[in-house]
Amino acid sequence: MTGPNLTWYLAVSAFLFAIGALGVMLRRSPLIVLLSIEIMLNGANLALITFSRNHADMSGQIFALAVMAVAASEVVVGLGLIVAVHRRRLELDVDKLSTLRG
Repeated sequence: MTGPNLTWYLAVSAFLFAIGALGVMLRRSPLIVLLSIEIMLNGANLALITFSRNHADMSGQIFALAVMAVAASEVVVGLGLIVAVHRRRLELDVDKLSTLRG
């Protein structure tokens, strides 16, 4: 089975990672920051799977599955924090959320 070349997968991976990094650096909404981190992790997973396919080794794909599990738990914790901050009627701005008051 032939498909796109290795460089195309890596280019898409780098593009996804760059879009996610720009989203983390430029946006202030915590929800957008979480989504941008997910895009960055998906770009890294694509690179792992690309190199795994190129070297005919399954370890990159297994590591990508582990990264997906960590990303899912990160989303759960992050969304829980966002809901807790929203319920306290605090402003949802990443720059102003330096400490959580008890």
